[in-house]
Amino acid sequence: MPKALIVQSDKTLLLDVHAEKAEEARSAIIPFAELEKSPEHIHTYRITPLSLWNAASAGFKAEDIVNVLGKHSRYQIPSGIIEGFSDTMSRYGKIRMLPADDGEMLFLSIEDPAVRAEVMALKSLEKILTKTGNGFMLRLVDRGTVKQELIRRLWPVQDEAPLLKGEDLEIALRSECLSGKPFTPRDYQLEAARTVLGNGGAGSGYGVVALPCGSGKTIVGMVIMSLLKTNTLILTTNVAAVHQWIEELLDKTELSREQIAEYSGDSKSVAPVTIATYQIITWRPGRGAGFPHFRLFRERHWGLIIYDEVHLLPAPVFRVTAELQAVRRLGLTATLIREDGAEDMVFSLVGPKRYDVPWKDLESKGWIAEALCTEIRLDLPERLKIPYAVAAPREKYRIASENPLKEEIALQLVENHGDDQILVIGQYLAQLNSLAKLLNAPLITGKTPNAERERIYNSFRRGELRIIVASKVANFAIDLPDASMAVQVSGSFGSRQEEAQRLGRILRPKGNVHEVQAHEVHTCPRRNALFFTLVSRHTVEEDFAANRQKFLAEQGYKYSIQHWSSEK
Repeated sequence: MPKALIVQSDKTLLLDVHAEKAEEARSAIIPFAELEKSPEHIHTYRITPLSLWNAASAGFKAEDIVNVLGKHSRYQIPSGIIEGFSDTMSRYGKIRMLPADDGEMLFLSIEDPAVRAEVMALKSLEKILTKTGNGFMLRLVDRGTVKQELIRRLWPVQDEAPLLKGEDLEIALRSECLSGKPFTPRDYQLEAARTVLGNGGAGSGYGVVALPCGSGKTIVGMVIMSLLKTNTLILTTNVAAVHQWIEELLDKTELSREQIAEYSGDSKSVAPVTIATYQIITWRPGRGAGFPHFRLFRERHWGLIIYDEVHLLPAPVFRVTAELQAVRRLGLTATLIREDGAEDMVFSLVGPKRYDVPWKDLESKGWIAEALCTEIRLDLPERLKIPYAVAAPREKYRIASENPLKEEIALQLVENHGDDQILVIGQYLAQLNSLAKLLNAPLITGKTPNAERERIYNSFRRGELRIIVASKVANFAIDLPDASMAVQVSGSFGSRQEEAQRLGRILRPKGNVHEVQAHEVHTCPRRNALFFTLVSRHTVEEDFAANRQKFLAEQGYKYSIQHWSSEK
């Protein structure tokens, strides 16, 4: 039987998922290679400087990687790539960040004179670093800035600050949910938690877990909380997500309501487990003012910080995160893609990606729904073709996105799928207002009060509402387990990140598959999730749609294209 891995000279690894030891090979390469694509038969991983430094931080050596590749490679390993592993990995550890004696400063230790001279010459750090002995002193608050700047210069910092235990808190998982359904974390959720915590030594206790929406990332956080048993601060995207965390914690852990607090625009309480929004943390009264809510990070002796939707971390939170490098930290996300290309910020400040799994693998095991993705292309009305032709580039995109014929198609899709619970998602408020009236459905935007959002979401969950029209506020951290169909009428210029999040809104298992984790039993046929994207033909919208289509194909989803015409 041929081995599972094909190692190529461009440092890509092709994994044949049908090979006998494919799972063993994948587990072996995850510590030092990044998953790029996972279509039906061959998954593509890439070895990058960042992935090698992540491996080095976890204790891997270049020879360990060579041994793994040698064991699983179907063909001879190209010699050219092996020589570079040692050189790249040796850069990790040349610069060490250590606690200073007074506890108020940090020491950047650099034994190599040439590296020390290179760092001293960096204009961006000259006001931050103070030369002393074989290194530099820096303030705690500048920790993140220094690490980010040095990793851009291909010098990853080995951060050796001890991890604080935090204040003790008894946290136990329930054996059954409050509804009486059995509850046991799934195998991949337990594995993800173990991978982040490691053996408790250097290089463990922090990192990022990447799992598809609907696969239970929140459970991973709760498992880690139950293992560490410490005061925990959770940061998430909006008030609806805060409330979902609270509901999940009450449903699946032994924590009482008094032990859990909400820190948001609506309520500013602090308890042993506190859930806050990024928005409130980064609020300040004026452009030049400080961030008054940063005090939350020092309100208690936190032993764990969980960053929900970590790829969305705002820049100011990165700054305060730099002060919290001694705290165990977990990043949760469906995709580490940042359209600004700043993935290295997450890796350097929150931690390396410790665990991911291809979306299609979870789908094949029934943990998330099978998604059928369809792009529907339609012409612009004749009256808009000349205005489109002479418009500026950004205005072209808006004209194409707000094609009025999309309303006709959205209505037809809703009528054709009378048994589905449907999300209609878009970018432009005028378009969404019109659709909400046409479909007789509530509209949720950034201006919708939190209480009204909760009322609409709860009505949808109870089946009292079949359709919700929403702006991009519905992209993140909204738990609507019965949503089985999404109609995307417009988006953010082909954002791959957005596509992953919107698809995730409908990926929870359908049919009689409950959130009871390891005890699921399929007693009726599973329903597919339907994901429709409406695109104006022969416009820039097609170009941006191609970017989203490529992302879905790389995740293993089949993507069909239909052409619709209107008689009007």
